Amino acid sequence: MPDYDVLCIGNAIVDIIAQCDEAFLADNGIIKGAMNLIDAERAELLYRRMGPAVEASGGSAGNTAAGIASFGGRAAYFGKVSRDHLGEIFTHDIQAQGVAFDTQPLVGTPPTARSMIFVTPDGERSMNTYLGACVELGPEDVESDKASGAAVTYFEGYLWDPPRAKEAIRLTAQHAHAAGRQVSMSLSDSFCVDRYRAEFLDLMRSRTVDIIFANSHEIKSLYQTSSFDEALAQIRKDCRIAAVTRSEKGSVIVSGDDTFVIEATKIRELVDTTGAGDLYAAGFLHGYTQGRDLKTCGDLGSLAAGLVIQQIGPRPRQNLKREAEQAGLV
Repeated sequence: MPDYDVLCIGNAIVDIIAQCDEAFLADNGIIKGAMNLIDAERAELLYRRMGPAVEASGGSAGNTAAGIASFGGRAAYFGKVSRDHLGEIFTHDIQAQGVAFDTQPLVGTPPTARSMIFVTPDGERSMNTYLGACVELGPEDVESDKASGAAVTYFEGYLWDPPRAKEAIRLTAQHAHAAGRQVSMSLSDSFCVDRYRAEFLDLMRSRTVDIIFANSHEIKSLYQTSSFDEALAQIRKDCRIAAVTRSEKGSVIVSGDDTFVIEATKIRELVDTTGAGDLYAAGFLHGYTQGRDLKTCGDLGSLAAGLVIQQIGPRPRQNLKREAEQAGLV
């Protein structure tokens, strides 16, 4: 039996979330709905200009790990923080969720990563991320026992930005596959796909990655098409399982010749889309590692995503195991 259900690998980031109007984005040259990489100077500038904010530990794969733990799953996490105030916040939050997080913190500079997230009235989030200590994640941070001891390893496409993280991912995947485990990834962001399209396709086609998570914009970017159906037909050929989210239209899961259409969870109010894809992956992977069928995996993902978009912040405040029980999914 695996020691962990899912090992998540990602950029360890503290989110600083504030609400703003469309004019603020325009005035500050922020690309709406994207993850914009920024330097330390711009991070300080945006922090000074933003309104009242909420600090919450984030990072895409960190949110997924927290979601899996909330479902009652056994999650582990690799990610680099610095030994500073934000690093302590991140470490406390993820360990308090019940996630095994033992990556050694960086002593000195650069500081722990932070992402200024501006949420417009439509719930869309525009992220401005200073990677800081994240760029120091490397092969020496790979704990081989966790890499070979997790049923599924999951990593975020954003990790292709800091160069040494690629080496860590490839090493972890080697450990995982040698132990007969599976590897999954999130495409993260259509701009991220634009930067690394050839490498992401190679990861899929070489079977380095078994399961892909994406949204409709990301797979259309991946295959450079405006047709969702065409992109879906392509990804069906390129990976074993693909789970593609479509906002209020729900999601589609393809595996070989099988297709599962998943309805979106009905919500009262859309507050903040931060973490929606991360929590969808958490629900799916929790179901998958418990041996559930792909339709149920998708329903669990849809449930978790639907809950997190009704709150500010990317990590679930509800007990997802209890919510799944109430929904009749476990």
